[in-house]
Amino acid sequence: MDRTESLPAQTLPPGVGPTDPGSVLLPGHDVPLGRYTTVRRLLPQRQRRLVGAWCFVDHFGPDDVAERPGMEVPPHPHTGLQTVTWLLDGEILHRDSLGNVQPIRPGQLNVMTSGHGIAHSERSPLVHPPVMHGVQLWVALPDPARAGAADFAHHAELPRWRDGDLTGTLLVGEMAGERSPAVVHTPLVGAQLEVDGPAPATLRLRRDFEYGLLAMSGSAEVDGVAFEPGALLYLGAGRESLTLRGAPGSRLLLLGGTPFEEPLVMWWNFVGRSHEEVAAAREDWMAGRRFGTVADDPAPPLPAPALPTTRLKARDRRGGTLG
Repeated sequence: MDRTESLPAQTLPPGVGPTDPGSVLLPGHDVPLGRYTTVRRLLPQRQRRLVGAWCFVDHFGPDDVAERPGMEVPPHPHTGLQTVTWLLDGEILHRDSLGNVQPIRPGQLNVMTSGHGIAHSERSPLVHPPVMHGVQLWVALPDPARAGAADFAHHAELPRWRDGDLTGTLLVGEMAGERSPAVVHTPLVGAQLEVDGPAPATLRLRRDFEYGLLAMSGSAEVDGVAFEPGALLYLGAGRESLTLRGAPGSRLLLLGGTPFEEPLVMWWNFVGRSHEEVAAAREDWMAGRRFGTVADDPAPPLPAPALPTTRLKARDRRGGTLG
C-alpha cells in the first residue's frame, strides 16, 4: 500500500463556510488492497493528515465475498504505528511475527503495536461469512513508544452504553463514563455509534481533542451537515458537545484525540520521522532483518516498492512539509 500516491484536496461540505473552518468533509478514494479487496481511503489526505494520532483510515465493504476469497493480504511489515481493526461483518485471520494467530469477528477488536518493527498478514479464512465490512485504522506512535517492543492484543469484549436512540461501543480511550481495555500511547478515543431511532443524540466531547466522524453505513447529519458512507467529516477541536442525527440502522465511527505534533514521514507501511529512517526500514525488510517471520503463513512476503526518486519529507498534522 504505497502512501506516495496523489491525494485529493479537501472540500467544504454544504452549509459550512469560513466562520466554521474546523468542519471539513473529506471524500474517500478507492485503493486496491491485495488481489480481492478495494478500500476507501479517508486518511491521510493532502491537507488533513491526522485526527489526533489517527493517521490512517481505510473503510472497506460491505462486499459480497460468498464466492470470493475475501481479504488476502500477504505478510508485510510495519514500523512506528498501531493497527486497529474493527469489523461490522465478516471474519479476518490475523497472523504476525510474534507468533500470534487470531481470528477477529464483529464486535471484537485487534490492536497490533509495531514498535520498532513487526510483520503480519490478514486473510479471510477458507470458510468465511458471505459479507465483509469494516475499517482498518493506524495510530501514529510517539517517541519513545515507536522505538519500543512490538505487541499484539485481542479484545473479545468492549464497553457499551446506551443513551436514548444511540448505542455506543468504545474501541479505545474513554467516553460516556466507560474506559476501553485497549492500550494506546497518546490521548485518543474511538467509538462506534449505532443509531436506533430518529431522535437526535448529544455526545459530550473534550475541548482539547480534535474529532472526525465516519459514516460506515446509513447516513448522518451533524450540525446541519449531512454525509453518507465514503466520507469523513473532520470536526476540528474546541467542541464540548456534538449533536447528531442518523437514519435508523446507521453505524458511525467517531475518532478523536489531542493533536499529534510530532512530524511524520508516512510511506508504504512505515511511519517514521525522516527519509533515512524509512529507507532503513525498507532495506531491513527486503534483507529479511528486524521484522521476523509471520507465523503459520506460507505465502512469500510482500516486496516493498522502490523508494521515490525525490527525498521523502516530514509533514506536520495539517500536511505542511518540514524540510
